[in-house]
Amino acid sequence: MKLLGLHHVQITIPVGKEEKAREFYCGLLGLEEIPKPENVLSAGGFWVSLNDVQLHIGCYERAISPDSKEHVAFLVDSLKKWMTRFENAGVYPVKGKPIPGIERFDIRDPFGNRLEFLEQKKQI
Repeated sequence: MKLLGLHHVQITIPVGKEEKAREFYCGLLGLEEIPKPENVLSAGGFWVSLNDVQLHIGCYERAISPDSKEHVAFLVDSLKKWMTRFENAGVYPVKGKPIPGIERFDIRDPFGNRLEFLEQKKQI
C-alpha cells in the first residue's frame, strides 16, 4: 500500500468572485480551466489543471488570514521572468528565506491566498 501522487489542492475565494479569480488563475498564471463534475457545480468556484495536478478554487464566506502560512507552491522555469510578469501586473513578490538549491518568492492572490513560486538551481 502506498500513496501514488497528489491529485488536487483546494484554495478558497469569496463567494461571487469567480470571474476575478479566473482572470488571475487562468489569465495571469495561464492555468487551464477544466470541467467540474455536474454534481458539484452548485457549490460554486471552478477547477484548473497544471499537468497532472488540479487546483480546486472553491467559494467560502470566511476571510483569509493575511498571516496564514497555508500555500500552494508552483515550480517554475524562470523565477526572474515570473517576478517581472507579476510586477507588471501590479503584484509584488516577497522573497522567502533561502533554501539551499532553491530560489523562491511569495505573492498573494487578489483574495489573500499565499502562492509560492520556486526555481530549482543546479548544485555545483
